[in-house]
Amino acid sequence: MLHTRSGPLALDRVALVGILNATPDSFSDGGRHLDPARAADAAAEMVAAGARVLDLGAESTRPGATPVAAGEERRRLLPVLDAVRAAVRVPISVDTTKAEVARAALDAGADIVNDVSAGRADAAMLPLCARERVPVVLMHMQGTPATMQAAPCYADVVAEVTAFLGARARAGEEAGVARDAIVLDPGIGFGKTVAHNLSLLADLDSLVALGYPVLVGVSRKGFIGQLLGGRPPADRLLGTAAALALAVAHGAQLLRVHGVAAARDVVAVAEAVARR
Repeated sequence: MLHTRSGPLALDRVALVGILNATPDSFSDGGRHLDPARAADAAAEMVAAGARVLDLGAESTRPGATPVAAGEERRRLLPVLDAVRAAVRVPISVDTTKAEVARAALDAGADIVNDVSAGRADAAMLPLCARERVPVVLMHMQGTPATMQAAPCYADVVAEVTAFLGARARAGEEAGVARDAIVLDPGIGFGKTVAHNLSLLADLDSLVALGYPVLVGVSRKGFIGQLLGGRPPADRLLGTAAALALAVAHGAQLLRVHGVAAARDVVAVAEAVARR
């Protein structure tokens, strides 16, 4: 159970997290949700299709992306957040590495912080989450979005990612974040080769064994395109479905997705098999 300002989020069944990018350059849907009204409509559609959380971001973290200043990130994010918050009642996560942006989003109605740097990019982030008593998602990333896919290298990717996230979870607790407010994300595609991503999905149980809820984001990602012969993001639906089903089978409790309706059907079947 995650306790959010919008109410409790039960994790006895997989929770779908709908993706809304208020960015001009995200790899899959850049520019589509910069307009607050369009973002609000998309949010309502995602919730109607089965999303139990929405994740809003205003800085692309695709491979090769360059950083965005906090002021520009706020300028993009807050109007969209205001519109989405007025349109839906589910918990809203803000995808940012900056405490300044997270604070503004929480003040504007966000419920959860999703930090791809796991609190390393801004020393104020974990203390902020502790003070505000909000859940935080801590993700593994080797390098930065600008450099992470240059030459990812691990001796044992599963062991290293699991150890890193265990350490970041402890850092969160030491900063005052409640244990039951911490979610871990292995960072599929963030400084990983295709082989690394496959290993993390196949051995996701190792991360689940740490005892924190695990969020997995595989939707339309590059490794799926590579496995399917170079398909673009829009043509990765069935590959995404396969990866989502495997994530559920290995214990993921939250799935970050673009296509909520399709993911809902995948989860319904995958959970039924897992609970047989």
